Amino acid sequence: MTFRMVARVLVMAVLLIVCLPIYGVFRLFGRHTAVVSFYLSWVAWLLGLRILVKGVPVRGNALYVANHISWLDIPAIAGTVHARFIAKSEIAGWSVIGWLAKLGGSVFVRRQSRSETRVQANAVSAALTEGVPVVLFPEAGTGDGIALSPFRPSLFVSANEARVTVQPVVLDYGTRQAEIAWPDGAGFVSEMKRMLNRPAPVRLTLHFQPPLDGATADRKRLAAETHTAISKVLGQV
Repeated sequence: MTFRMVARVLVMAVLLIVCLPIYGVFRLFGRHTAVVSFYLSWVAWLLGLRILVKGVPVRGNALYVANHISWLDIPAIAGTVHARFIAKSEIAGWSVIGWLAKLGGSVFVRRQSRSETRVQANAVSAALTEGVPVVLFPEAGTGDGIALSPFRPSLFVSANEARVTVQPVVLDYGTRQAEIAWPDGAGFVSEMKRMLNRPAPVRLTLHFQPPLDGATADRKRLAAETHTAISKVLGQV
């Protein structure tokens, strides 16, 4: 455990303690996502992310579809825009992380359970009508930072049913993409420690691509079109 890691954790903990009462007050007025975004923007900065935004994020009811490289992606996106995340159900049981995910309004789904597909789609559809964009990582896991994995189309049906805008979002760490990527087989704790110990700042560009109309395309077409849009920015087409 390094001094850098301890210092970052302590500052994030102190900031969380300061933000929690403010979160409670803002929640009464339905503005708590602003506090979550503020907190995560500082978490991203403390972790060394220097974020450049290109394009215009869609506000309100929308589905952001993004490539997934690292757990750093979450504070990067949520610290830049007010947004909620679709997360795997296991995260809900992760002590502090699960608690924070719940505070941020994450929608938990069991990706491996085909029998619950309809229930999960309904939950996401409902979240998409509550005025805050929802983030989907359709690769259903982190990639290697080199190749973009295929997008799973199952949850795209929610955008179609809720008739919301779908916006591709590209996370581009540039030449550091593979370095930042969550290595295959690495555990959450070890990967968190690795990122907390990283010495050098890293530039991350968030590309908000032209939005698509989720009401006029089926789930497979939305999955294909967002995959193509993100691949083009990453130079993989």
